[in-house]
Amino acid sequence: MAGISEVSDATFDAEVLRSATPVLIDFWAPWCGPCRGFAPIYEKASESHADVVFAKVNTDEEQELGAAFNIRSIPTLMVFRENVILFQQAGARCTTGTTDRLTEG
Repeated sequence: MAGISEVSDATFDAEVLRSATPVLIDFWAPWCGPCRGFAPIYEKASESHADVVFAKVNTDEEQELGAAFNIRSIPTLMVFRENVILFQQAGARCTTGTTDRLTEG
């Protein structure tokens, strides 16, 4: 599954919680400089890992989702599998290595 999907409150259950494959979510905002810097890395990783669903949540537009997952800093990466949060990392520490580690095995 190539590409990055935009997830909203209305689609979160179907696209993330009910997904049969792991879902890597980037919580971001358009005004966030580190988010914009991380975007090309995230996009490149999505092209290399077709076995993982890559998604983005715009925290400005989807404030309810940000609040539900206690997002206090962006960018924040989260990995979901079978309705369970497996990983969460906040801040600009997100790198290609982080994305690669999360999408392995």
